[in-house]
Order: sequence, then C-alpha cells, then structure tokens
Amino acid sequence: MRSPRARRCISRTHVAATTSWIASVTIRRPSEPQHGRFLVATLHALRDRLTIDEVTQLAAQLPMLIRGLYYEGWDPSIRPLKDRHLEEFLARIQQELRGDEDLDPEEVARAVFDVMRLRVTEGEIEDVRHMLPSKIRELWPAPEHAHTV
Repeated sequence: MRSPRARRCISRTHVAATTSWIASVTIRRPSEPQHGRFLVATLHALRDRLTIDEVTQLAAQLPMLIRGLYYEGWDPSIRPLKDRHLEEFLARIQQELRGDEDLDPEEVARAVFDVMRLRVTEGEIEDVRHMLPSKIRELWPAPEHAHTV
C-alpha cells in the first residue's frame, strides 16, 4: 500500500500532465480560455467514431484525468458512428461546445489533433487516422512526430 505522501505525488503528477495537455491546446480566442472543453469535445467526437479496441488503445496513452473525461458518457455497446463527412464530425464537436457558437469547430479539432500528434505515439495516431474518412484525416497535422508525454 502506498503512503499518503506517495499518493499525493502521484496525484500531482496526474494533475500536472492534464494541465500540460490542456494548456497545449492553442486557439485564438478573445474571451477566457476553455481549452479543456475543446479537448473533451474533440476527443468525444473522435472516440465515438472508433472501434472499442481503438478507443481503449488511445485511452491508454492519455493522462489519467483526461482519460476519465474521454470515457465520460461512452457506451461501448453502441456501434461506432460512421460519419462520412467532415461536416458531421465538426457538428458533433460544435454540439459539445453548445453555447459557444462563435467557435470554429475545425480550428478546435486541428488544435487538439496537434496536441495529440505531439503526445501520443506515432503508431497510435496512424491507427486512429486510418479509421477516419479522408476529409477528417486532413484535420491532423503532418505526421512529423515529437512524442512527449
């Protein structure tokens, strides 16, 4: 059993990793940043298009607190969505960001995918991208990869 001090250090580590991910989502926005909402909205839209295996493989590479948000509301008994068009994918992001109609969901998705490109292994990113229609795949930045968790 871990000591209370060890648990606090682990908790600080998880919070720091989550904060780092959220702070990395950069979007030009005049009002206060709500980058955590951007991250969750995009991760949910992505998650709902993936197979159960791919959902869990991607989740394994997310910081613990973001992983919990990623799984929030997920029902693995529902088949993956088959959005064929970019507009449907972006509408899902916009739906999660309701109340922020002035946001460009494409800009949100690109910013989140850029963070993922830097923090998720190249192999996992390729697996996820392979499951997406070409127009949604185009939202991802070029595959030059600098994996840093």
